Amino acid sequence: MLTPMRGFLRKMISVHHDPIDYYLHLDDQELHLNPYIGTRVKLAYTGLIQCLNCARATSKSYSQGYCYPCFKRLAQCDLCVMSPERCHYHKGTCRDEKFALGFCMQPHIVYIANSSGIKVGITKQENLPTRWIDQGAVQALPIVSVASRMQSGLVEVAFKNHISDKTQWQRMLKADDPQVDMLAIRDQLMLDVNEALMALTARFGLQDIQPITETQVQTFRYPVNQYPTKVVSMNFDKTPEIQGNLFGIKGQYLIFDIGVINLRKFTAYEIEFSPLAGQTNATSQLQLL
Repeated sequence: MLTPMRGFLRKMISVHHDPIDYYLHLDDQELHLNPYIGTRVKLAYTGLIQCLNCARATSKSYSQGYCYPCFKRLAQCDLCVMSPERCHYHKGTCRDEKFALGFCMQPHIVYIANSSGIKVGITKQENLPTRWIDQGAVQALPIVSVASRMQSGLVEVAFKNHISDKTQWQRMLKADDPQVDMLAIRDQLMLDVNEALMALTARFGLQDIQPITETQVQTFRYPVNQYPTKVVSMNFDKTPEIQGNLFGIKGQYLIFDIGVINLRKFTAYEIEFSPLAGQTNATSQLQLL
């Protein structure tokens, strides 16, 4: 039996296999979690939070892992990272030009995903397919490539007039969405936003806004024995020790018999993971839905 493993929490690592492989990430330690599905485990928050940037102790985490001074100072914590269409680099007010050139002024992808329904999103090419897995998508398809993050935000806004840009996480954790014809949905959406895309192309140039047509739909299957009928969210701030039967993993959520917890929300928290003796009666053998 593995001894307890302790460290400051990072986003779970996912690998696109069938089903997805997940690894708990504590400091520089990684633990393959799939073998623990169907067993009892414990996650205990020690009360310590360490800023991702400066490593100082902080009583509260801001923007998923930063202390307040870093949250206020760092460009990656600015509002425009979450709302790229609000980019203010061209106004000369960016917090960090080096960060902007390496992150924002780089090519991005606009995509659609089947995660609690069809949604639109943006990311960099190198973040695929991890971005889709983190959202619990069962299908995903790139649809437009752009030259910068701000442009991706403007394209996303055009699509948001027709579909959501949010994942309904409670619905996502209750079941896998049924497979749909993603290519047909893409084609209809491209017709819906044609006028808006033409306006953006006229503004930025043909090379900056390009539809993606030569690509395949990617599909994902998650290691889940049993989905909850009612989604109860758990929180380390309110419940420092969580132990229960691990039913599965989807997105960045651990699914227990007693509730679900979004580990990414608690990035930079010091956590101790412990396997507990015995298996559940219902899920001792991994049977994927």
